[in-house]
Amino acid sequence: MSLSQGRAYLAIPGPSVMPDAVLQAMHRASPNIYEGELHDLTHSLVPDLKDIAMTDGSVAIYIGNGHAAWEAALANTISVGDTVLVLATGRFCIGWGEMAAGMGAKVETLDYGDAATIDLARVEETLAGDKEGRIKAVLAVHVDTSTSVKNDIAGLRDVMNKVGHPALLMADCIASLGCDRFEMDAWGVDVMVSGCQKGLMTPAGISFVWFNEKADAARGDRVTTYWDWRPRVKPEVYFQYFDGTAPTHHLYGLRTAIDLIKAEGLDNVFDRHQKLAQIVWAAFEEWSKVGPMQLNIADPTHRSHAVTSVGIGSPNGDALRKWCEHQCGLTLGIGLGRTPADAFFRIGHMGHVNAHMIMGALGTIDAGLKALDIAHGPGALVAASNALASRA
Repeated sequence: MSLSQGRAYLAIPGPSVMPDAVLQAMHRASPNIYEGELHDLTHSLVPDLKDIAMTDGSVAIYIGNGHAAWEAALANTISVGDTVLVLATGRFCIGWGEMAAGMGAKVETLDYGDAATIDLARVEETLAGDKEGRIKAVLAVHVDTSTSVKNDIAGLRDVMNKVGHPALLMADCIASLGCDRFEMDAWGVDVMVSGCQKGLMTPAGISFVWFNEKADAARGDRVTTYWDWRPRVKPEVYFQYFDGTAPTHHLYGLRTAIDLIKAEGLDNVFDRHQKLAQIVWAAFEEWSKVGPMQLNIADPTHRSHAVTSVGIGSPNGDALRKWCEHQCGLTLGIGLGRTPADAFFRIGHMGHVNAHMIMGALGTIDAGLKALDIAHGPGALVAASNALASRA
């Protein structure tokens, strides 16, 4: 017997909860791809995507997931033999570096482990020592979905400016866009990548690369016709937006999702994510006072507002996830990239989420800890309720 019947709650860190309005916008017959409404809708997305990224630069749309955006960013800027500096704070920046190596780049990695942010002093030392300017690009993840760490991208640019290093600053915002504040131009980012399935609340399948003139001028030798971002941002004919058939239904869904963001106001979106994250942390900090549970990122200033990674000991992570899903309909994220994976879980609080959803998720986790007899501190739900009451 299970109490999981009814609408399930996918509380993983992407794909995120899809608004009904987005799903309804996509539930339609295929449109005319040669003229008319679809063309107008696509043109309307470009300025809004730039506004969300806070950039006056260009944005290219790709049919593919975040890894596709990684490859597009590298293909347009990196040549065989170029050196890229990877600042690893979890699985995803390591993966971006592995892709760069596969494309013929030389990869140097500063690995800060799975529970710490980028050490800017160490980056400064490395870049200051690169007197010949071998490093073509610095790759960093704003929020690493595997560890839930949030890195100081503006501080990273300050370090690069301080030592006068000419490398491109490239940022992965797949987990953070539309959740954690990110200001591409103000923070001096040259290339930024993201996807549609997290803060943008659209089913996975399209991704984006934003870039400035400096990045466009870099022009590596790995670019192919498909990955070339230039026709996509200045199309002479519509199909060049996508180098082929448009992702029609995704575009309708994305248009509606962005309309929801605009109606709420981007600053309000950031504020909502911050407050909901603080409610989540309030509960976990109480649970962590007894037993094996620990928030992966100790310093709240370095935690993402979109995802929280938690260590709870093997095999408790998997056991809790399975109980929550199969008994209550709450799906938590796996310990992705962690060792052992069954000692961790993640909770996504990104996109189309509100206070009662978060409180319901926390209540389910609390019940799971009791049902599985996993030691934990008392008072988590009271702390979360108090945190909500003080922020609502």
